[in-house]
Parts: sequence; C-alpha cells; structure tokens
Amino acid sequence: AGKTSSRKTRPERRVRRKKFDSYAVYIYRVLKNIHNDCGISKKGMAVMNSFVNDIFERVAIEATKLARYQKKLTLSSGDIQAAVKLILPGDLADHAVAEGTRALTKYSSSS
Repeated sequence: AGKTSSRKTRPERRVRRKKFDSYAVYIYRVLKNIHNDCGISKKGMAVMNSFVNDIFERVAIEATKLARYQKKLTLSSGDIQAAVKLILPGDLADHAVAEGTRALTKYSSSS
C-alpha cells in the first residue's frame, strides 16, 4: 500500500504554436515606403498576402520546369528571371527583373 513510483517525472514541454508564415511585415514596409500616409485593412492584407503567395508559387513552378528542361537540379537566378518574364506581362516583368537584380547585387555586396 505504501509503494512509491519509481518512474521519473518528465519536465513539462511547452506547447509550440504552429508557425504561420506571412508576407504582411514586408508588404507593410513597401506600402510605407511608397505611401507613408496610407494604411491597409486586415482583409486587404490577407488579399495581398494571398497574391504574393500565388505569384511566388507560379514563378517557382515555372522556374522548376525550365530547370528540368535543361536537366539541372539547381535553380539559378537565370531560371527565376526567365520564369518571371514568362509569367508577368510586359513592362511589369521588366520592372520585376530590374528590382530583383538590384536586390541581388545589394545582397551580394553586403555579404
């Protein structure tokens, strides 16, 4: 009747919240750079986040196809550029490629 439990007690684990990835912070930063006096609603941010996720997925799929056609296993910046030119219409593609190139050179020079 007076038995003591020989089992070791485990320390309680903290429950980790599921990570929710969102571009909201970056969308907000860009908005403030362009229109400092404007804000964005929660629904508006949800739409923008969905839009960025959709474009990202389209570019990734197209770039993967291009890499597979060339029998390569690694995506290069050229594959991404070509995918952007195929997916985005006209002038928008040119601006996107220019901004991407600028961001890449800025990143390369900082590290």
